Amino acid sequence: MYSLISYVRLQTRILTATDGFLDAIAQDFFGSALMRSSNQSDASFRARIIINIFRERATRHAIIKVLQDLTGRTPIVIEPQRPADTGAYGAPNSGYGVAGAYGSVLLQYQAFVVAYRPIGTGIPLVAGYGSSPGGYGQPSRAEYADLSLVQDAVSDADIYAAIDSVKPVGTIIWTNISS
Repeated sequence: MYSLISYVRLQTRILTATDGFLDAIAQDFFGSALMRSSNQSDASFRARIIINIFRERATRHAIIKVLQDLTGRTPIVIEPQRPADTGAYGAPNSGYGVAGAYGSVLLQYQAFVVAYRPIGTGIPLVAGYGSSPGGYGQPSRAEYADLSLVQDAVSDADIYAAIDSVKPVGTIIWTNISS
């Protein structure tokens, strides 16, 4: 009985919870937005929960940070009403084609984001379509592939969901995903 009580006491805190109790904690905080990946360890899942609890939200930096964490690449964020992104008439180093994007005071509460897919996604050791498989000293093979062979890939839906999870409420984030 004592060991059962000790076990249950450990399950009441994020730092000591394990197994299904850690999944229940994630469900309480995030609903279905943060689920354990298949074969993900308790330590790895716990770290994801803690990162997402304390993640910065509703700022430009939050969008940049969440995309850097997800893809490993820094996105381009342009706010049309921000002179640092668009320049201004009469300001030094400003003018058409000098300071960046075009600005507009009519685009309130909107931003444009160019997000990049992670580098190196694909199926290891399998050459791409139209390329020769392998070469001298290269252990590559040709085969038919499907999506089940791609592991830990970041989908476009993951990128959209990441932006949506940190963007300010009532804003529009126009997103372009590039490779």
